[in-house]
Amino acid sequence: MPLDDRAIAISATFTAEAIEPGLAFWTAELGLDYQIRFAGYAQLFQELLDPAGLFARNRGGFNVALVRLEDLATAGVEDSARKLVEAAQWAAEHFASPLIVAVCPPTPDHAAAFETSLRILCEGMRDLPGVHCLLPGEVTSLYPVAEIHDPHGDQLGHLPYTPEFFVALATAIARKIHAIANPPFKVIALDCDETLWAGICGEDGPQAVVVDPPRRALQEFMAQRRSEGMLLAMCSKNNEEDVAEVFATHPGMPLSPRDFVAQRINWESKGANLTALAAELELSLDSLIMVDDNPKECTEAQAAAPQILALPLPAQPAAIPAFLRHVWAFDRPRVTAEDQRRAEMYSQRADRARARHAAGSLEEFLASLQLEVEIAPMRPEQLPRVAQLTQRTNQMNAACVRRTEVEVRKSGLECLVVTVRDRFGDYGLTGVMMFLAAPTALTVDTFLLSCRALGRGVEHRMVARLGQIALEHGVEQVRIPFLASQRNRPAALFLQSIAQETAGVFELPAADAASVTRRPATPPESPPDSDAPPATVPRRVDYLKIATELRDPAAVLERIHTASRQSRPAGKPSDPPRTPLERELTELWAALLSVPAVGIHDNFFELGGHSLLAVQLLSRVRQICGVDLSLEVVYSGEFTVAELAKAVELKEIERTGGEYQDLLRELEGLSDEEVRVLLAEEQDS
Repeated sequence: MPLDDRAIAISATFTAEAIEPGLAFWTAELGLDYQIRFAGYAQLFQELLDPAGLFARNRGGFNVALVRLEDLATAGVEDSARKLVEAAQWAAEHFASPLIVAVCPPTPDHAAAFETSLRILCEGMRDLPGVHCLLPGEVTSLYPVAEIHDPHGDQLGHLPYTPEFFVALATAIARKIHAIANPPFKVIALDCDETLWAGICGEDGPQAVVVDPPRRALQEFMAQRRSEGMLLAMCSKNNEEDVAEVFATHPGMPLSPRDFVAQRINWESKGANLTALAAELELSLDSLIMVDDNPKECTEAQAAAPQILALPLPAQPAAIPAFLRHVWAFDRPRVTAEDQRRAEMYSQRADRARARHAAGSLEEFLASLQLEVEIAPMRPEQLPRVAQLTQRTNQMNAACVRRTEVEVRKSGLECLVVTVRDRFGDYGLTGVMMFLAAPTALTVDTFLLSCRALGRGVEHRMVARLGQIALEHGVEQVRIPFLASQRNRPAALFLQSIAQETAGVFELPAADAASVTRRPATPPESPPDSDAPPATVPRRVDYLKIATELRDPAAVLERIHTASRQSRPAGKPSDPPRTPLERELTELWAALLSVPAVGIHDNFFELGGHSLLAVQLLSRVRQICGVDLSLEVVYSGEFTVAELAKAVELKEIERTGGEYQDLLRELEGLSDEEVRVLLAEEQDS
């Protein structure tokens, strides 16, 4: 049976429950309604292959596999890595939720031994539909911690990492989930002065501005985002001539004017210019990120256009590169071939716009395009793009059904894809139709077409193909359910032009559908109700807070402890510490258990402790006191600070060796009076 709630389901090759506080923090911070569930200990392969397991029953959530390669070594690590790839592929094909495979760092002594196995995993999972890989270097480079490994915790309870690293790992996983679950931003609007370069070109002169290391890093970062499919635009209060001269006199900059698909360089308000940019690119405002050095400009633009994400750069230029790396809004879970060509496609669109302006009529323009449309069954390698279109397409989208790669594959529907090209270039895969042919009607579950191909008769050819398929199956009707959204009025207008609606379903005879063609009376490609895309609800994620306050795992861990302390009733310890060691241990317990204070006779488990915290506690005791304690100390009786201090002291005595042992034996042979005399002599001397 499916789970009762959406879940982040976790299975690992080691004890992984210590990741839960970090994941719980991020689900709350991001407003995600997911429960956190754990599979059985070290049951990863079983979980990936069990059709009735936790992963299989998780619908609408995320499955997370945590892998430490050395845990696979007993069965032959390279062979195990290949089997893990096969198991992940099977799980992705059969389970409904996306799978995140997080490869965790091996202990330093084993790192070199697992390079081949890591390569096997990377190469094997890179292009698996529905599988997203998180590599050890990604986690440690973005979220460095002082200590990654906990050898003592590994020995005691197969808990191989420190609390700080578990938070780092939770953060990286939450970031990956956020990227998969949210529609991506599409446009980055960049300021010029003090953003793309240091200096003010209108005052200092174009030759005097400097592309210092932080700004060079910013430009390189933006060039990388462009290569992943984001569009770059310039939005600056400046003179166009001055900006153009900066680019001309600094040809070595990572970005050049041809990298920007649009610009608004004038003295108008940033809010008005950003709205104009969105209209020009035919994109909604909530797909736009503004990057500016001036916080005041960001505040004003955000007030004028609440849907945008306005990011003020750090006041200290040296902090810019790290800041950009921690803005989750720039993340993309997977980059498709269409993503890599998006900027080129917008350049081709500008060529089409010029041709449209030069043509005598719309019909003359469309005829001049020499349009080629191919409608064919989806191929496996097209699955990521199909899922991407279901998540992104808004205007020509009949039912707005959003699907992941796994959901597309498991839908049980036939899927046709539409590719388009004309004399200016290739539009790429722009349309999707998913349908079911039943005896009485061919019902279309998904009918969508990217806005870049609207108004050219492609949508008519799509309906005609559905009509032909219906006739081939002996089906009399084509039914296209429609669900209105804030942005899909173009779909409504198109369907109204070819069919009659009854109770939210557009229906027409199969023969009529097969003969649908574009006529001059068809509405134009731009939405007639507005010059700009409709407003939408602002996104809830505080990207600025994440990039500035929550990028350090230690800071996140402290927030977790603080929140836990605040959620517990304050109490006064009945028995304060008597020795420096007990004082140190009570402070350690309070921090680990997230309680305000601890008495030396308070029971560890009554304060909220559990077995994983006990392992972490003994590991910390080893770091602080230099003694190895077994878990017998925890479970042999009342586990209190007083008992723990006694165990530490006994271990310290054992460790000191013969000198203290001899002294103790000597003292044991003396009477009380002899001991007092000996102490008096020691004090006198």
